Amino acid sequence: MKKYKIALVLSGGGVRGFAHLGVIKALNEYGIYPDIIAGTSAGAIAAALYADGYKPDEAVAIFKEKELLKYIELIIPRTSLVKMTGMIKLLNNYLRAKQFEELKTPIIIAASNINTGKCEYFSKGELIKPLVASASIPILFNPVNINDNYFIDGGVLDNFPIKTVEKKAEKIIGVFVNPVNYQDNFNNIKNIAVRSFQISINKNMHEESKKCDIFIAPSKLNNYGVLEIDKNEEIFEIGYKEAIKILNKSDLSFL
Repeated sequence: MKKYKIALVLSGGGVRGFAHLGVIKALNEYGIYPDIIAGTSAGAIAAALYADGYKPDEAVAIFKEKELLKYIELIIPRTSLVKMTGMIKLLNNYLRAKQFEELKTPIIIAASNINTGKCEYFSKGELIKPLVASASIPILFNPVNINDNYFIDGGVLDNFPIKTVEKKAEKIIGVFVNPVNYQDNFNNIKNIAVRSFQISINKNMHEESKKCDIFIAPSKLNNYGVLEIDKNEEIFEIGYKEAIKILNKSDLSFL
């Protein structure tokens, strides 16, 4: 018998990750509460806030309070273009759990070790550093030092960490928030870096999605950039509505 009944897998996707919270709200309304969550980047942050006991609406509100959405701080280029100072403060201020073991629901976070060139999965010990590392888009954000190794966004090596739960859970629900549409605005290095990263992390998604019992991938997220931090409520609503649509068509007899 597998250890968990329902696993939730959340992809990276920058600010599009607010859609994850909308999906979770819909799941809860259908009586679906994941027993374990695996997430990368924005998916990792959404997983941590939910596992810490925040309702999806409450989690979205955190990013609005006191203009906390403006967490990107510009710096003179050296190892990155911007730094995650505000995000670190946000997580320190609002996450009640400081260790993985203190969360109400177990989570697994993917982050890419640039020293070894391998993806590592965090599920024990200190929580916030792996969270920030998992969401640190390369070039755009500074790498994060964890135990004398440097980590960047988990999406570089595993943007959909289903492998961490597929043998542990009876049912898997996957949420993918990084669709790639046509774009032609590449007039600065930030746009080029973000677009290059966005394309690179989509590999293997077609095959990975087949492993899910329910797969939710809101196509309307095509219209939103991964750093459009003022669109959080719109993105949340897109995730919610898409999840309702998919759940209405799905076999939920496992509940």
